[in-house]
This record gives sequence, structure tokens and C-alpha cells, in this order.
Amino acid sequence: MSRLQLRPWRLLSSPPRGIRGLALLALMALSLAAGTDCPCPEPELCRPIRHHPDFEVFVFDVGQKTWKSYDWSQITTVATFGKYDSELMCYAHSKGARVVLKGDVSLKDIIDPASRASWIAQKVNLAKTQYMDGINIDIEQEVNCLSPEYDALTALVKETTDTFHREIEGSQVTFDVAWSPKNIDRRCYNYTGIADACDFLFVMSYDEQSQIWSECIAAANAPYNQTLTGYNDYIKMSINPKKLVMGVPWYGYDYTCLNLSEDHVCTIAKVPFRGAPCSDAAGRQVPYKMIMKQINSSISGNQWDKDQQAPYYNYKDPAGHFHQVWYDNPQSISLKATYIQNYGLRGIGMWNANCLDYSGDAVAKQQTEEMWEVLKPKLLQR
Repeated sequence: MSRLQLRPWRLLSSPPRGIRGLALLALMALSLAAGTDCPCPEPELCRPIRHHPDFEVFVFDVGQKTWKSYDWSQITTVATFGKYDSELMCYAHSKGARVVLKGDVSLKDIIDPASRASWIAQKVNLAKTQYMDGINIDIEQEVNCLSPEYDALTALVKETTDTFHREIEGSQVTFDVAWSPKNIDRRCYNYTGIADACDFLFVMSYDEQSQIWSECIAAANAPYNQTLTGYNDYIKMSINPKKLVMGVPWYGYDYTCLNLSEDHVCTIAKVPFRGAPCSDAAGRQVPYKMIMKQINSSISGNQWDKDQQAPYYNYKDPAGHFHQVWYDNPQSISLKATYIQNYGLRGIGMWNANCLDYSGDAVAKQQTEEMWEVLKPKLLQR
């Protein structure tokens, strides 16, 4: 350890003072305590990724080892929402892809600037210890437009970005937002301020039935027109399209129908959510791999809704209840992905990569490859 490392504040023009100064000293102390043993077979794989790709393919991984079968020719960032896996970090770095932390905190705990600085210092230290390349801030809590949390959230994103960029060269800080900026699920955020403060927004263009204000019926997880309206609204707020990554669902919703009409209208139970009388909480999330296994035994076969530009099917459970399953497939994703090229968005991503079947079964293998293939920019597709 060099004398410079022993006295890191020598890098500063003057000794740090005040809350920010104390937080900076705490961060430096934590940094010195960070692990120095690289778990990778080659030490250079523990260095942060500095390259910034022209097109982002942002992958959420929730654990296990399915990542070994991902299409690494496309991936630029992996957000690890499962248990830390040093093998994944090493492999991603070998492919030039970033690996970023999950960032989540109760907003009432970061109103105080000192508490905010402490949380940021802990996250930067964790990223350094695990040789990560940044953080994906995933805060989906209710915020009142006039509350102290409104400004605290924007400050959190700005301060996190500034600190990560300073402490880890080439690092990336992103923030997850709802499919529309119009206070979805009572989330009144300063979207323009947050977009300016971080590297880009990951737009969660799914769970779009979280608040159903009209008839309580099953519907698409990410309807085409509704999804694109959300992006138009973000752009109308003067958010640069290059600050937006389109998130698509690799899962669907299975709804139990209180009544299933002859024209495939599935009436669902009234499950309120954040003020709305009905929501997708009446259904359950189902990964694409399970949907593909079930669809052949459905009573309807694969159906296509022209208004929502989405597939669905109906089935009957052993108890005799009718169900309707809405999901996204290569056809529906491809339609939305065209918007990325036409409007110049930064890229595409999904929740989540573990939802596909990586077993190696011939049929499953083709289905999985098709879902990865549709992520490619249209100009690059064969």
C-alpha cells in the first residue's frame, strides 16, 4: 500500500469538511477495506469496463447459472438481482459486458443528506469489493409530488451517479421507471431531473395492467399502442431518446376467469392497487418457458389480439376453471422494438433473462434463440 493510499485525502485540494466531507472520508476508508483478491482466472477481468456501446442490451439476471446460456454476443450490461456470482462477473467482463448492482432503499431513509451519503458510500464500496461496474437503482415506491421524497429521490440519483463516476472509472448508473411518466402506481418522480442525473433510464414497459381503471378484464401485459404512448410522453418531456432503454417482458400473466365469453373476454376478480379498482394482481406472473410448454394443451391454441398486438390463449385447469394467459413473444416484441430504431432509443432489455428455457431441448432451444434474436437492432438482423 502506497503512502498515497494510506492518506487518500492528499488527493484533495483541502481537507474534507461537513457532511459531504465526512461521507467522502467514510467512502475512502471503505474503499481501502475493499477486497483486493481478484476471483477471476486473469486479473485484468477484475478491471471495470470502460467501453460505452452504441446500442445497449440490458439484461436482468435473478440468480442460478442460466447466464451460461445467454446470448453474450449481444449483452452490454447485466443487472444482478440474485445472489452475487463472481463467476458471472468474470465471464461478463471477458465478453466486454458490465455487471451492475441492484440499488434499492426506503425513500424515507434517504431524505437526510447524511443518510443518503452513507447509503451511496456502502454501495460504491460493495461495487468495488465485487469488481462491479455500477448500479441499477430500482425504486418503485409511491411518491407524492409535494413530499420531501420527491426531491430526495432526484438528489439520490444525482449523488449516486456523481460518486460512482468519480470512484469507478467507466461505471454506469441507471434508474428504472414505469412504462409511462404519468404517475403510474402513484409514482410522482422528477423524471427529467432523474434522466439528466443518471446515464439512462430503463423503462419497464410491462405490468401495464397494474392499475385497471376501466372494465375488469384480462389484457396484455404490454399492449403495443399503450407502450409506445409511454415513450412518446417521456420524449415530449424533453428527455433525450438516447437516455431511454426499452424494457420488454419475458413473462406473462395467467388470469383466472370469473367468466369467459365466446369472444374470449375474460372477466377477472377485482383486486385494487394504489387507488385503481382492478389490477394485474388478479393474475399471476408466468415465465415464457412455462407458457411455451402449456400453450399446446390449451383449449384455444395461440390467439392474436389485433388491437393490443399481443398473443394470448385460454385453458381449463383440473378444477374446471377457465384461465386466460397474456404474454409477449418474438412477434409482439419485434413490433415494439421497431420503435427503438425509428425514434433512436438507446437500446433494449428485458425482465428477466432467466424466464427462457435453456435446457437444450430442440424445440425450447429454437424458442429461446428467437427471443434473443428479436433484441437485435433491426438493421443488424439477418
